[in-house]
Amino acid sequence: MTQEYETSGLNLLAAPELTRHPQPTYRMLRESSPVMRVDGIGVLVSTWDLVDKVLHEPELYSSALTSGILKNDRPLIPLQIDPPEHGKFRKILDPLFAPKRMKSLETSIATLVDQLIDGFIDRAEIDFAKEFSVPFPTQVFLTMLGLPLDELPELLAMKDGIIRPHEVVGEPLGHPETDAYQAATAASIYEYFTKTLEDRKAVPRDDLLSWFLEAEIDGDRLTGDEILDICFLFLIAGLDTVSASLDCFFSYLAQDPQLREVIASDPARIPFVVEELLRWETPVMAVAREAKEDTELGGCPIKAGEQVLALIGSANTDEDNARDAGAVRFDRKVNRHFGFGGGVHRCLGSHLARLELRTALRLWHERIPDYHIKPGVELDFTPGVRAVQTFPMILHEARE
Repeated sequence: MTQEYETSGLNLLAAPELTRHPQPTYRMLRESSPVMRVDGIGVLVSTWDLVDKVLHEPELYSSALTSGILKNDRPLIPLQIDPPEHGKFRKILDPLFAPKRMKSLETSIATLVDQLIDGFIDRAEIDFAKEFSVPFPTQVFLTMLGLPLDELPELLAMKDGIIRPHEVVGEPLGHPETDAYQAATAASIYEYFTKTLEDRKAVPRDDLLSWFLEAEIDGDRLTGDEILDICFLFLIAGLDTVSASLDCFFSYLAQDPQLREVIASDPARIPFVVEELLRWETPVMAVAREAKEDTELGGCPIKAGEQVLALIGSANTDEDNARDAGAVRFDRKVNRHFGFGGGVHRCLGSHLARLELRTALRLWHERIPDYHIKPGVELDFTPGVRAVQTFPMILHEARE
């Protein structure tokens, strides 16, 4: 069944209750309008089978979007590159983010977690977003790229200027001031990494930027522009999605004392908790593709050039994907989900993200097993990528 919506699609997807608790809306869409054309967005698909089709047919549903909404000069690599060229970049980049290489970062990541917790563990109340979920993955990013930690505010400002320029400027998306600010931010990202890469060429280090400069597979190497395009993507993806995951995870855990006790008493369960919360909460609600030719999807005609938005959060909670998909279960031995996307464009940094999330859950619950959202507060999540700007949290141990 296809349904037409004339209201602003952006407003539809930004509704506070949807971003806070999206699962009921996902279910409604799957049952009533699994394919839905929305003014201002394109076509939304919400079932597992339809999302799976969009993600696994890059020859028909392109990731090389032409909208330029992030004001980047060239496609972001490897996200906005389709096969066969996409394979060249993954061949070079995948080994740099292989599980074994990411495992070597575990000690330094654990140190960052402990240092952040040290800064607030004796207090009764904190802002979880400002004091943990935002600075933690940002510091991991800085450490991996060999950048000084005192550059954290500058990188966060660049990330927000690209992803949420409307919140910085105070004008809606598409407003001339918002567009101008986003474009200026994009230019500053290219300028920042151009200078940093020149420094690495002069004095190589054992960090990710130096690896990019030196990486070679079967004679293929990355050009300077290609490395810039990779860095642009890493800045916005590496800083925002893990923060959003932590916001979603801890807002759920803060309301479930029994689960917190399980995590604290049996850390071996943490990998299963991470996978189930990635499935249930799905911090990145949707991914966009563009139809390369006229086609149809679930009986809905799709025109060439039309945007298709695959609601991966809805697919993850579809009963056709998993038994009891509408329930949260931490005993799933096999947990198939699109938390990191799917198909050839599956998230390059998934192994790193898992390591960050598992380490954060383990060390946090070793030291702070009891906490909750400040009474009277209802968290507001941003649309698209479900992050919060502020997260007032009460630490019980600090009051004892």
